[in-house]
Amino acid sequence: MKSFLTEIKKHFGDGNYEGDEFGGASGHNGNGLPTGLPNNFMFATGIECSYPTIDHGKTRRDQLAECDHYNRYKEDLGLVKEMGLKVLRYGLPYYKIQQAPGKYDWEFADLAMAEMKRLGITPILDLMHFGVPDWLGNFQNPELPVHFAEYCEQVAKRYPWVRYYTPVNELYVTARSSAKDGVWNEQLKSDRGFVTALKHTVAASIMGTQQIAKHRPDCVIVQSESAEFTHELRAVHTPEVQLQNKLRFTSLDLLYAHQPDGEVLNYLYDNGMTRKEYDWFMAGEPPGYQVMGNDYYGRNERIMLPNGQICTSMDVLGWYTITHDYYQRYKKPVMHTETNVFDANEAPTWLWKQWANILRIRKEGVPVLGFTWYSLIDQLDWDSGLAQKNNTVNACGLFDLDRKPRLVAEAYKQLLQEYGQITIVPHGELFEVTKRPATLKVEV
Repeated sequence: MKSFLTEIKKHFGDGNYEGDEFGGASGHNGNGLPTGLPNNFMFATGIECSYPTIDHGKTRRDQLAECDHYNRYKEDLGLVKEMGLKVLRYGLPYYKIQQAPGKYDWEFADLAMAEMKRLGITPILDLMHFGVPDWLGNFQNPELPVHFAEYCEQVAKRYPWVRYYTPVNELYVTARSSAKDGVWNEQLKSDRGFVTALKHTVAASIMGTQQIAKHRPDCVIVQSESAEFTHELRAVHTPEVQLQNKLRFTSLDLLYAHQPDGEVLNYLYDNGMTRKEYDWFMAGEPPGYQVMGNDYYGRNERIMLPNGQICTSMDVLGWYTITHDYYQRYKKPVMHTETNVFDANEAPTWLWKQWANILRIRKEGVPVLGFTWYSLIDQLDWDSGLAQKNNTVNACGLFDLDRKPRLVAEAYKQLLQEYGQITIVPHGELFEVTKRPATLKVEV
């Protein structure tokens, strides 16, 4: 009996059929460095830019200064391009730029932004990273949302080519470290201080986003937030720890107008949030296309032993499981916005583990838009959470402070060569690329 393959071979040849290159058996497999096209998965790095105060306001920690980025910004941005990366999480030094209401110093910002534009790097512009200008005081100041909104509008007007923004980096960590753990800025250790800081930072993000959207209606808001969890290894769980595992969602609940757990709502009311303030947050989520960025470090996940001792668990759940919980709660597109380890020899393995997490969550249908190794160059004193100025080098960068590549840079290049041209979601090429404003978000 004659095979259909005989007839096909006679008419069309033996494989490598004409037309198959357009997404058939010999279509493109996603290899190659990132293209930067709108449907391209966003492989990124970041330049660490934290600037909280410590010593009760007497000492400003500015990682851009401490890692010499102000002097070497051209070199640093060149390293981003050299890596083959098209996307950069980049924080302008808010505390230096907005010098008073209506008064700005754009000198460094203009230089850095012009160089990024020249190199064809797409910034995800980070507008507040753990600190505020001296004249604003700290996160207890109720005027913060108004002044920050003014700043956001000035940034959007000055750099109209920028589409991607993180208005306030890690809202929950900002409020907790400043007002609950007593590490930065106001250095409070109270629930009321924490709730106040949380209200003000989330309100600042919302008001800032509105001002950005006025000038860039198609803005993409990548909200970077810490993915956290504490495993309490006690037969009877304590209310305090269980509450903490609920409070980790509070910043995004307020930002995305998602009603929090009843216990959390009582906590907010008990610690200074008014019913009018709560109703204001629940009125609806901010404008723009909202992306939920989840930052994950092994140290974000903790184990509490029966005696109360805390140890780092290093991905018992991992980015995949924790982020899946956040995704189920908010149903927002996802980005892995920060990760690293402090041991340079372990970094390549950690990179591949994070990428395996991304591949796994993509297979489950969760839309993951991008991945970020944070950061481009080594950081200082994050082993103490910037609480102590010891100038201890944290070897977590793609490059060291001399701008020499670390092992993880080569691993990332290998990852980019293998996966750099995959689309944001499988078959993402079919979606229309539009500059239309973000429309009303409704659940159906």
